[in-house]
Amino acid sequence: MKQLFVVAIALLCAAPAGFAQQQKPVKKETTQKKTYTCPMHPEVSSDKPGKCPKCGMNLVEKKAPAKGKMKKDTAAMKM
Repeated sequence: MKQLFVVAIALLCAAPAGFAQQQKPVKKETTQKKTYTCPMHPEVSSDKPGKCPKCGMNLVEKKAPAKGKMKKDTAAMKM
């Protein structure tokens, strides 16, 4: 009877750990929506390439800032 009790306790302790391992990992969305802007008119933006309605220049892809990198503060550099 004592062995049955020990086995039952061991199964109850191991069961939650076994269920936790069966969860599917969550996939992160790595595709980012591209944005195109005019080099002369940064306020003009589009989700597809084309021409700027103000000056007719080709819209260029706007690069997303790299993660972990910060812009340098020019005021601090002048000190």
